[in-house]
Amino acid sequence: MVYYDPDNAQLPTDPDEVQCTRPMWRKFVRSAPSSYTNSLAVIDWKSEEAPTVDEVAGRLRQYEESLSSSLISAVEKLSQDVRQLKEDISYSPPVQTRIAAVRRVEPISISGVTGGSQQLTLLEAEVSLTGNEWQKHPIVTGPEAPCILGIDYLRKGYFKDPKGYRWAFGIAALEAEEIETLSSLPSISVEPSVVGVLRVEEQQVPIATTTVHQRQYRTNRDSLVPIHELIRQLEGQGVISRTRSPFNSPIWPVRKSNGEWRLTVDYRGLNEVTPPMSAAVPDMLELQYELESKAAKWYATIDIANAFFSIPLAAECRPQFAFTWRGVQYTWNRLPQGWKHSPTICHGLIQTALEKGEAPEHLQYIDDIIVWGNSAEEVSEKGKKIIQILLQAGFAIKRSKVKGPAQEIQFLGIRWHDGRRQIPMDIINKIAAKSPPTNKKETQAFLGVVGFWRMHIPNYSLIVSPLYHVTRKKNDFKWGPEQRQAFEQIKQEIVHAVALGPVRAGPDVKNVLYTAAGENGPTWSLWQKAPGETRGRPLGFWSRGYRGSEARYTPAEKEILAAYEGVRAASEVIGTEAQLLLAPRLPVLGWMFKERAPSTHHATDATWSKWVALITQWARIGSPSRPGILEVITDWPEGKDFRMSPEEEVTRAEEAPPYNKLTEDEKPYALFTDGSCRIVGKHRRWKAAVWSPTRRVAEAAEGQGESSQFAEVKAIQLALDIAEREKWPTLYLYTDSWMVANALWGWLQQWKRNNWQCRGKPIWAAPLWQGIAARLEKLVVKVRHVDAHAPKSRATEEHRNNQQVDQAAKIEVAQVDLDWQRKGELFIARWAHDTSGHQGRDATYRWARDRGVDLSMDAISQVIHQCETCAAIKQAKRVKPLWYGGRWLKYKYGEAWQIDYITLPQTRQGKRYILTMVEATTGWLETYPVPHATARNTILGLEKQVLWRHGTPKRIESDNGTHFRNNLIDTWAKEHGIEWVYHIPYHAPASGKIESFAVDPSCVFSMMS
Repeated sequence: MVYYDPDNAQLPTDPDEVQCTRPMWRKFVRSAPSSYTNSLAVIDWKSEEAPTVDEVAGRLRQYEESLSSSLISAVEKLSQDVRQLKEDISYSPPVQTRIAAVRRVEPISISGVTGGSQQLTLLEAEVSLTGNEWQKHPIVTGPEAPCILGIDYLRKGYFKDPKGYRWAFGIAALEAEEIETLSSLPSISVEPSVVGVLRVEEQQVPIATTTVHQRQYRTNRDSLVPIHELIRQLEGQGVISRTRSPFNSPIWPVRKSNGEWRLTVDYRGLNEVTPPMSAAVPDMLELQYELESKAAKWYATIDIANAFFSIPLAAECRPQFAFTWRGVQYTWNRLPQGWKHSPTICHGLIQTALEKGEAPEHLQYIDDIIVWGNSAEEVSEKGKKIIQILLQAGFAIKRSKVKGPAQEIQFLGIRWHDGRRQIPMDIINKIAAKSPPTNKKETQAFLGVVGFWRMHIPNYSLIVSPLYHVTRKKNDFKWGPEQRQAFEQIKQEIVHAVALGPVRAGPDVKNVLYTAAGENGPTWSLWQKAPGETRGRPLGFWSRGYRGSEARYTPAEKEILAAYEGVRAASEVIGTEAQLLLAPRLPVLGWMFKERAPSTHHATDATWSKWVALITQWARIGSPSRPGILEVITDWPEGKDFRMSPEEEVTRAEEAPPYNKLTEDEKPYALFTDGSCRIVGKHRRWKAAVWSPTRRVAEAAEGQGESSQFAEVKAIQLALDIAEREKWPTLYLYTDSWMVANALWGWLQQWKRNNWQCRGKPIWAAPLWQGIAARLEKLVVKVRHVDAHAPKSRATEEHRNNQQVDQAAKIEVAQVDLDWQRKGELFIARWAHDTSGHQGRDATYRWARDRGVDLSMDAISQVIHQCETCAAIKQAKRVKPLWYGGRWLKYKYGEAWQIDYITLPQTRQGKRYILTMVEATTGWLETYPVPHATARNTILGLEKQVLWRHGTPKRIESDNGTHFRNNLIDTWAKEHGIEWVYHIPYHAPASGKIESFAVDPSCVFSMMS
């Protein structure tokens, strides 16, 4: 029988030609006849390429002929005795062995510390740790142990694992002995059932408002004897005592993971009639985020032994906890397990004891405590201090419940290493070994297990949605192909889940939030990238389905919903003080700074207010030069099937340096690429262009019927043609398309591994990408993404070259008509028109196109025709104002403004001033009421009322007040490329139009009303 190996993507059709990999070999060892055990154990894996099945079969026949039938029978009999102890082999030994001339083969028996024994076989073989030098040495082999070597031999050599780490046998044990573990402290108890008594007054707890009496139901037969012994033990320790009470609750024994039993009582009925208490237990997810932010090197955990049983109860509170065992009624003298307020009371008392004892920095979740540090000595000292405080308070600590100091530890069920959260290997193995569920209850249990790790899995909710479907009450349990595929896929995702974190802070750390609205729901992921890292580290993956009316939202509203959920999740992980780079597929921030929702929206006004409040609040946090949220639009190709996971979006291969960092010898090999698409007549035309900065020439290609993304890919092909034709050693590509950059950085490798498919569907433009991937294998290509929207004040030579290729890729058009098939097009067109500064049709179209949004001219014309602001501007142009003069003729609309503060009468809202902003060429007035006239309020007013609505101006005039003339204003103006002119205060000829509004506040009030 040939076992299928899931690690091999393509297998030969002839079974004999299938490579016998190590996983297949281990499976064969477990199920093959015992007569083949020795041969399988000593197969020569010396060559890097695994032998085929046919080769392995030949070796087995050869070995079978060399052994006598009597020996085979003896080995088979020995193997049958230990078959019931068989377990999965989780590790393939790196030791390579091969059969020597068999001088002696003898059976032996090995006994373990637990009393068990196994019958194995001792033989002599040639052994090598490195695969180069072979030595004859005795080995022990059997069904469960293909090759056992003594430490005397292992100390002589070393081996390298697949990650390249060198392992030397016996050395790690010596190093570990130098670290004093906390469990070796003499004050820690070795008694497995030790119980302490907290030195506090007997606790007054809430008493049930109604008497609850429930009979004992049948329990597991395996638990009868252990529970009876446990009750006798707890009675002897004073934890429980006999009583007579009108209350009674049934016993609910729970088996621990180590096979022991825990005495718990089913207090669900009592919990329903117990008065509430304010919960003091911290949120587990918040603790994980906090521990993740420490990025520690060493850890230690302390678990208080029987913490609940250490807390004494007041006598008047005890009767409600009564239970019956074998005709005798007992009650708890200490805090019981299973009662809803026990965790809160226990956590609070432990926290109080630690605070009173001035414990070092730690995290506590009920009776679990963790400390951390950068060295084992530091962690050991912290752990000793906390243990001393707990023991003095009266708690007991069991030796088996103390772990560390260690560089890797398990806390709250999660494996921690260097501040990174990982799924423990035993959890991965259990999930991977699970069989398909057979009913709703088993499916819910499976989802409960994998759902705890959903932050490690991109698109979790989309993957498991078929499983949730069969658990609903209205649906019958039907395990079909979709459920089977989802079940296997989620198990594979768990096996290959990535570690999360650590959460780092600092001005140089980039926090990137990728959001996307899919067909079935929004997805978002948070990544961090520190200086010197070539790729980001994930902090979490989130996803969910659309709820209620969300499925009927416009495309723009769905993108805002994804951004809102992403920002909310990011605030829990990195806080709101850190700067966030928001990367949606459509612009979001511009919509959030509008004062009201568009008329075409489907979401309620309350929902819009919720979105605006959260996103704008974070966006305004920080200094003007470093706002809370920046936005970069992700360039996505057209088509519903082109969707990559967030992990793939940030995968980086080799990145090109900035153009100005290239040497003079490297610059001739640099090319800038771009592509565009327009509707000319009734046909869609595309154009791809390549620009050489050193030669100052462009090369272009044109065609019909494709999109702008297709043109971007064709531009890459043009650049590769030039590099191959002229035999360049390296090609430096510069593009303003995130789609192209991400594809060349890492997507191609992922697509190729998946046979040019994404989630079972062919990727967009697969033939083009396959050709590019083949050419990249023969040419060194380095790619850099260029910001296409840098302000003129910060434009570099790289940006100017990008503008050159952008001009080369443009097509003269008369009409653009890309149908969005949604009412959202008018909403997006209105947003583009307002945010671009109420420009004309063509200017609005260009502005939207540069930001990744294609709009039809008809939609833009309709929005401009209905725009009240544009109508007012036209009216103002027809009636020239009194201040219309020659010095403003050189400015276009929105390029020059005059501003000032006007004092208001006392109001209930606390707004004492109005920042008035007048557009110089038309006299258009914008207002922004504020409580104080400060530089910060000036910047906020200009950004909200001027920059977001009318675009970035070239010139701003004001008086010399301190709210205008200071370093904060100067820095902000320079960063935005704005010329700020200060005139003489309150001098009408100089200040011009702004003072004409200041002397007549009534016109300002009319504009605000």
